[in-house]
This record gives sequence, structure tokens and C-alpha cells, in this order.
Amino acid sequence: MSIPTGALRRTTAIAATAAAAVALSMTGSVAPTAAAASRHAVTPAVGVHPHYISAGHREPGGSVQFGCQAVRPGRLTCFGPDQIRAAYSIQPLLDHGITGKGRTIVIVDAYSPPAVLSDLHTFDAAWGIPDPQLRIVAPQGATPWDGTDANQVGWAGETNLDVQWAHVVAPAARIVLVQARTNDDADILAATKWAVEHRAGDVISQSFGEDERCVLPAIAEAEHEVFEEATERGITLIASAGDQGSAQPTCDGAAFSLAASSPAADPLVTAVGGTSLDADLTTGAYRSETVWNETDLFGAAGGGGYSVLERKPSYQRRVAAGRHRALPDVSYDGGINNGVLTYFGDDAAGGGPGSGGFYIVGGTSAGSPQWAGLTALGAQLAHRGLGLINPTLYALGRSRYASRVFHDVTVGDNRYAYGDGTGTTVTVPGYAAARGWDAATGWGTPIASSLVPVLAAAAH
Repeated sequence: MSIPTGALRRTTAIAATAAAAVALSMTGSVAPTAAAASRHAVTPAVGVHPHYISAGHREPGGSVQFGCQAVRPGRLTCFGPDQIRAAYSIQPLLDHGITGKGRTIVIVDAYSPPAVLSDLHTFDAAWGIPDPQLRIVAPQGATPWDGTDANQVGWAGETNLDVQWAHVVAPAARIVLVQARTNDDADILAATKWAVEHRAGDVISQSFGEDERCVLPAIAEAEHEVFEEATERGITLIASAGDQGSAQPTCDGAAFSLAASSPAADPLVTAVGGTSLDADLTTGAYRSETVWNETDLFGAAGGGGYSVLERKPSYQRRVAAGRHRALPDVSYDGGINNGVLTYFGDDAAGGGPGSGGFYIVGGTSAGSPQWAGLTALGAQLAHRGLGLINPTLYALGRSRYASRVFHDVTVGDNRYAYGDGTGTTVTVPGYAAARGWDAATGWGTPIASSLVPVLAAAAH
């Protein structure tokens, strides 16, 4: 699956040219078309009630196996670390010592759930993964834990998902969890700013988002400045594209409308959409993928679409239609059926004592930390942070080697349907998958053993 050396040099040169050009096209945002609320809170891409369902108990035997890791008519299926590492060709890198050693993943989340470390240890122990060096920082001060607050419980589940699955992909990378005081935009920005100013790591994962039009212009401008500083320092920015397909909740939370998610829509961010992965439940052997759309079952689908605020960056020329930034750039498994196994202690599960256990979790929030893990693997190979990877991703996607580095997803769409409270179903039109880049899955999902070395080479 490797790319010939000469071709690698040519692709890297293309990426370097694109990287120089993109710097010239980052000209800020055009005027908003909708009024923003005076104060708004970011919602994790999995929502304040994360998409999770109990995985039940482990099956007897020497291997890690849950009932959902077998085909059972009418029941959900799931993947553990071994299957995901196989499906996306991560394991060959790990086998060659590319584990993220010496690099650091930063995860920005909100609130201060007390059991992140112990829950991670339980998760790691189940699969025999060594615990990472985990540092937890609350720059604004830790928020007192309130297990009766559904918002905090939702973020606790999000935090566990982020930390555990970034660790799956880059098991030797250090992790810095930066906890914002709340999920208000200003607090999230403050946490991100701290991570950048202290260069806390090589890549920052942001598993949250909201309608870009709901962000106050001053906050959006300050955020972009932080992202510019991050990029100048060689820090890669990753964000989930959203879990309501082509839609986002309106600023008052009363409905949904066609919208792009912030911060994923920023051109300096790599936006991660969602797919439904079909792989062998035992070996993880890859079969196929479709656009993640479980609107009918769970009210969720992979985010994607077109910004109305951010101008199209140069790396998207001749790829995406229109004059504005399009997303996602890439995708990852986000299905709830065929979701990933994650450990939630009682705090994250939110059901009181005894509610903790392994859960099947879905959402584009699962993709952001795992793409951050892939970036850490590339940073280890490059011996430096990779910075903005989008020009390289698009150069590869347009090249004849695209099929060696991406699983191109060509089936499905991300339209979103919801009940308006009166018994009427409202459908927000979506975007269909197609060959090459599309506004449902971007370039597709990673073939890591081929993609990561190219990302590393392009950083030089």
C-alpha cells in the first residue's frame, strides 16, 4: 500500500505549494447573515446526551469480546480497539514502532468530571493497553462536579470518548486534557487559547460545534486569531463536523436549519465527518463504508455542508462548489450501530451508582480524537508538529494515489429529518456522497499505513 518514493516527493511538493497558497487566502470572515445570541454555549458533537447504548458484559474467554461484537438480528454491533486499528490500517504503523512516542495530543473539553483517569485505566486494562501520560489542566479553575446536571454528564461522556480513543490510535503519545470552565463559547476559547499559547501539544482535538452563525463576531474573530497562532507554531487543529447531518440547531434551540458547524468550518481546521463502517466484527477487516445517517433511528447523521461566513481556501479550489469553505475534509466511523466501545464510569453514564460500564458510542466526536491520534503518529515520524494538514490532504485527494490513502465513500447522504413538535417531520436537504471529495464525507476515511507517512513527509 506504500506510495513510490518519486511520487511521494511530487505529492509533497504539491502540498508545499498549496500550503504557501492557502496562507494568502485566509482573509477572515464575511459579514454574518443571521443575528447571534448575546451568549451562546458550544454543544459537544455528540450532544449533551451523547449517543451511547450499553454494550452489556464481556463474553467469557481470553479475548476482549462483547455481545455487540457478533451479528445478532435486531441488535446493535460495535468495534473495539483491535477492529478499528485493523479497519483503518493503523496496526501496521504500531507494529513498526510508530505509536506517537514523544508527541502530545491536546483535547479541549468542558467541565471537570472527576473520574477521567480511573475510567481510562479501566478501558486500558480491558485491552491490555498501557496507560498514557495524562495531564489534566483547568486554566480557569476546575468546575465543581454536579452529577445531576445533564450538561456536565454529557461532557463527561464526551471527555471519556475523546481521551480513550485518541489513546487507542496513538498509544504512546502524551495526552493533555484542557478543561474549559463551562461550554460557553468564551470559556472554550479561553481553554483553546491557553493550549496554543503554552504549545501544550502537537495537535488539538475539538469534539464540539454549533451553527457558525450563532458565534458572536468578536468571539469568531478571536478564535481565528488563536487558530492562526496555532498554525504558525506547527499545531494541527481537528474538529468534528457535527451530528445533525447538513443541519445545525438554530441559535434559540427551537429547530434545525441548513448550516455549517464552527469551529470545523474555519479553513485552518481539519473538519471530520461521519461514516458507517462495515468491517469484520472479529478481525476488523475492512469491507466498505457509507455516509453515516441514522436520522430515523437515533436522530443523528454525519455533519457537512458549506459555510456562509468563511471564504473558500485555496486548497479547495477545483474541488468544492461555490465561494465559501466546504466541509468535511475527511471522515471516520461515526455510526451508533457499529460504534466504538468506550468505558463510562458512573459519572459519565449519568445513571447513578452501578450505571457505569462499557457503552457503544457514536458520533463525529469519535472521529476528531482519532484523527488527532493519526496526526500524532505523523508528528513522531516527522520529529515535529505537522501544522495545517489540509493542503496535503487535498493534494493527495486530487492525485492518482488517492485510493491508496483514502477509502472513498460514494454511497449515502447526510440529509437530516426531525419532528417539529406538532407531529410533522421536517427534512433539511443534505449532500450526497460521490467519487472524490463531497460535502458528506470529504475525501473519505484514512488508510493510515499509507497516509500517515505522506503527512509526515509533507511537514518537512
